[in-house]
Amino acid sequence: MKTGSHKRILTGVVISDKADKTVTVVVTRRYKHPLYKKMVTARKKYMAHDEQNLCKSGDRVRIRECAPVSARKRWLVVDKIEKSAAQEGGKS
Repeated sequence: MKTGSHKRILTGVVISDKADKTVTVVVTRRYKHPLYKKMVTARKKYMAHDEQNLCKSGDRVRIRECAPVSARKRWLVVDKIEKSAAQEGGKS
């Protein structure tokens, strides 16, 4: 019996919005190295589907796993957490 979907949800920063309906999100995580006991920062890039092209470079977004949209896209932008500093300032 299946008890709901267990799709991973990650939070990251948009680093590229050049492609149509696609954003590249970098997700950063910190963990303690098992041997050296030091905190290590690991980064991974994900291609995510952005249907309305709402996300811009620098935005903090939440992405969720989904069925493959294309050859490299298996993530979907769920919501925009905060805008980039450049967008908030506006034009003076």
